[in-house]
Amino acid sequence: MPRPSRQIFAVSGILHPPVGEPVPRRSALLDHAISLTGVPVAKVCLVPTATGDQPEVIESFYAAVRDAEQVIPSHLQLFPRPNVDDVGAFLRDQQLIWVTGGSVVNLLAVWRAHRVDAILRECWAAGVVLGGGSAGSICWHTGGVTDSFSERLDPVTETLGLLPYSNGVHHDLADQPRRRRYLECVAAGDLPAGYATDDGVGLHYVGTELVEAVSSLPGAGAYRVEPGERHGTVVERSIPTRPIGAGQRR
Repeated sequence: MPRPSRQIFAVSGILHPPVGEPVPRRSALLDHAISLTGVPVAKVCLVPTATGDQPEVIESFYAAVRDAEQVIPSHLQLFPRPNVDDVGAFLRDQQLIWVTGGSVVNLLAVWRAHRVDAILRECWAAGVVLGGGSAGSICWHTGGVTDSFSERLDPVTETLGLLPYSNGVHHDLADQPRRRRYLECVAAGDLPAGYATDDGVGLHYVGTELVEAVSSLPGAGAYRVEPGERHGTVVERSIPTRPIGAGQRR
């Protein structure tokens, strides 16, 4: 069976689960990403470069998919050296590559040092589904705002640029002014027009077109953000989101 068209599933993970709600072992967003592979049993590779390949992040991933019969899990470590002999062949053999959050700036630097950025482009062209949350969302776009440099949330633009849009993540996060900074950067022309997601929301692209936004939390949304007609202004509009997982039952 041929692999589907080039797909990216870019999400904002849930940083603060709703009070009183049970925390699922595996997120509905990851389950949805797995379903996009279109195969009964998918090879799913975690890429935790943005966390410095922290062992607890890797262990948490394996624990999350332990009971998933539709998953053959693996991971790619780059610290202190790659854990596989041929990184390109290893990644091209996957059906889903899932990139964690963390430092998008450090992630991009390490990827380029190991030529992983070029390999991921090849994987995308070959039909491997690419996805991830936060840093693992911004990296596929033309840029976004990040706290990788400081709490000021500076723009980053030296991303992979597979998608011709900027990206705002954790758009509803109260701890940081992510929404305000993203809107400011688009208004100023520091970032191009793009899409933003609240926590628990994912953007599904086929080729370079956004085909659907899905939400795993009630009330969480996705947004199109564009420069306004007057210089220095910005327009933000909600786009439809389809509930998935627990959000589908509410």
